[in-house]
Amino acid sequence: MSVGKIEADWLRDERLQSILGVLAADGEEARVVGGAVRTHLFGEPIGDVDIATTCPPEETVRRAEAAGMKTVPSGIEHGTVIIVAGHQGFETTTLREDVETDGRRAKVRFGRDWEADARRRDFTVNALYCEADGTIVDHVGGLADIEARAIRFIGEPEERIREDYLRILRFFRFFAWYGTGRPDTHGLLACTRLKDGLSGLSAERIWTEMRRLLEAPDPSRAILWMRQAGVLTRVLPESEKWGIDAMRPLIDAERAFKWQPQALLRLAAIIPHMPDRAAAVAERWKLSNAERDRLIDWAEAPDVKPDLSEAAFAKLLYRSKPHAVQDRVRLALASARAKANDNPEWLEAVANYARLTRFAESWKKPKFPLAGADMIDAGFSQGPRMGQALRDLEERWIESGFRLDRDTLLDEAKSLSG
Repeated sequence: MSVGKIEADWLRDERLQSILGVLAADGEEARVVGGAVRTHLFGEPIGDVDIATTCPPEETVRRAEAAGMKTVPSGIEHGTVIIVAGHQGFETTTLREDVETDGRRAKVRFGRDWEADARRRDFTVNALYCEADGTIVDHVGGLADIEARAIRFIGEPEERIREDYLRILRFFRFFAWYGTGRPDTHGLLACTRLKDGLSGLSAERIWTEMRRLLEAPDPSRAILWMRQAGVLTRVLPESEKWGIDAMRPLIDAERAFKWQPQALLRLAAIIPHMPDRAAAVAERWKLSNAERDRLIDWAEAPDVKPDLSEAAFAKLLYRSKPHAVQDRVRLALASARAKANDNPEWLEAVANYARLTRFAESWKKPKFPLAGADMIDAGFSQGPRMGQALRDLEERWIESGFRLDRDTLLDEAKSLSG
């Protein structure tokens, strides 16, 4: 069924139009599918543009290369080829039907039936096609769901989930980005009943979905419904007895202070401030080294009192990991703002945490003026005694508010060397 048209610069892109034309020649068909169509209709900037075609994958490669384009067979056994035109990649997949699934992957059969291809997809809003001239093709009621901002499984929710249990997390992820009100009842019940299937998914797939969910403008309602369904506890047991109440205040603070939303800080908001718990999450979800370090650094960072002076705060930043302290202060500020809504006595803490946040954002770590070579010049020999003296001098420099200059420190080093 064709309903409406898309008028957009991205659709008129010469590279995209060229690919669609090449794949639609000689009785074949090609359309834009999925994310680009969905995101455009929701009024958001689009990302990657994916294409569906009736051409078998080998024919897709032949036609693209005959037209002077490069191809990358990224998943050719499942019908997927990346066509590179003008240094931009377009993921192109042959229409297909699932023949066999095990909850993680599927065996597919290629076909030419657009409605069958649509019905094998996860959600109605992801099964919309757009022809080269902008005509929208909707076989599953996705347009109505976009208008209602409803995330619904195509067909029977439990059947769709059993094909790939990751769809449970995708249900909440798309709800976080596009949904309104409460989630679709049938989808929510299916996710609740089948949540045990999440245990068979790889850590990388779970973290990828959770990160995307946490990057949504406001994931707090999705997180709440995940908790209600028992899904959050299944993938993030650390949150079970800790609570998720800090998520909403953090979102409000992000908007008030124009902070860039950060998935890791939002994750930190809903797990205990304990290094062993943070390390457990990092290990289970196979976070990257940088992600793991940031989460554990946050958990190890000290609490910051709101009445701390800037001079004392600078010393704390120097002795600690500044990014971790900044994460702690931002979460403390968000929490104080929420408490101030009910108790004006917290307003002073809000003002102080806001002051410390601004200070941390602009703070530059000063460089200690001395090094090992300076200590040797001052009369020390390499060894534990020199290292301890260097640390003592650095501590004196910190306590001076970083004011002691190099000459003064050198004089003290010479005195200490005897």
